[in-house]
Amino acid sequence: MPPYLPFVPLLFWSGLGMVSMLEESWADGTLSGWQKVSAANVLSCMGTMGAIGILVLLSSLVRTRWSRHSLAESTHSREHIPVYLPFVLTLIWFAAVSFPTSIVKEAMADLPDWQGVFLDNLILCTGAIATVVLIILLARATFARRLKGFGLNVKTIHKDFFAAFVNLLTVWPLMMAALALTMFFGELIWGTEYRMQQHQQLQLITEYSNWPLRIMIVVVAVIVVPVLEEVLFRGLFQTVIRSFLAKPWPSIVISSAFFAWHHQAGHFPALFVLALCLGYAYEKSGSLFRPIFIHSLFNASSIIAALYQ
Repeated sequence: MPPYLPFVPLLFWSGLGMVSMLEESWADGTLSGWQKVSAANVLSCMGTMGAIGILVLLSSLVRTRWSRHSLAESTHSREHIPVYLPFVLTLIWFAAVSFPTSIVKEAMADLPDWQGVFLDNLILCTGAIATVVLIILLARATFARRLKGFGLNVKTIHKDFFAAFVNLLTVWPLMMAALALTMFFGELIWGTEYRMQQHQQLQLITEYSNWPLRIMIVVVAVIVVPVLEEVLFRGLFQTVIRSFLAKPWPSIVISSAFFAWHHQAGHFPALFVLALCLGYAYEKSGSLFRPIFIHSLFNASSIIAALYQ
């Protein structure tokens, strides 16, 4: 029996779970007319991506012999980074965002809601950019091949973008299966009223219709955050962990767990699957642009789906 065959009913079941959730909303009247059309279009797009993703996934598994030899030729980036440095940079990132945000909220408490949210995202954007610049300077000083050894080689951008699209299609059905399993066990444990909490940025972009705020959220979610999180979690954490471990997969798993833990608890299974894809892409290609593009495309698709629900 092919080793990937047990995944086929799981992926098929996850698709049926999403269809049943839509049918329940349709039947109990929680969706209006235009929402039904939008939900149907979103589900159709997700189903198409899932079907293509299953084909790409199965093809990849066959080609790499169940991925046992997929990272056989990957090489570890030589660097001289202290093991505590990624944690210090994470604290710097949090401090660069949380302290200014609290000060601005107190100083400008009378601002309209959407302007306050805009300022929060502007501070997040500024703190993230400052942290990225600091990480790049440190990588330039500590990696043997400087920024190329870190994974920032502009000559690979065009190749990494198309590869990122294929990688995201590959992991998409597994993420949908993880979401379906999360919903299943959530309803099993907490009852049928269980609902996964939506990401804060997705809530904000659907709650406020102000275009300056929406543009700011898109810039933060699609550009700034993917760059920051990938240079931090893949570029630093995964690289440092790999320096202590002989094989690439343990470092991918550990850094992926840390990445998923950093986000909302209810999204852990799906984000852990996504993070495995991000870590694999970095380890396989040696380029940080590839996981950055995967992350950006995923966030962009999440925003589009939220706006058209």
